[in-house]
Amino acid sequence: MFEVAQQHGFRFDTVQMPVNVFDAQFRSFAKVVLPVAQAQGIGVLAMKTLGGGGGMLLQSNTVSAIEALHYVLSQPVSVLIAGIDSTQILDQAFSAIQSFKPMTQDEIAALLARTRDASLTGQYELFKTTTRFDGTARSPDWLG
Repeated sequence: MFEVAQQHGFRFDTVQMPVNVFDAQFRSFAKVVLPVAQAQGIGVLAMKTLGGGGGMLLQSNTVSAIEALHYVLSQPVSVLIAGIDSTQILDQAFSAIQSFKPMTQDEIAALLARTRDASLTGQYELFKTTTRFDGTARSPDWLG
């Protein structure tokens, strides 16, 4: 998409994309898109930070919400978008911010190692492996 935009003289100011600890190891947006966005000075809006759909990554029992949020905050993103559907989740977000210190490369490597097996099939990133989150798949008439 970046190449097509460049060919037509268009420049993105921002991109919104999944960034999470599982993404790093399965069909990774962060490995493919993030470096290009960084090189072009494009802001990155990180979404699906807990896997989407009510924190799917947490169901793996390999990472806590705070660890997952700290991981994303340690990436070169401009904004972390977190779904807030309760005061408990809002408090969790505040806690993650209050306790945040950028993770070291060793801490990131240890977290990726711990979550590796759970991340390899995409079973916790259904937005990559199913049409569950694709509104146009369920309503193709939206495409005209």
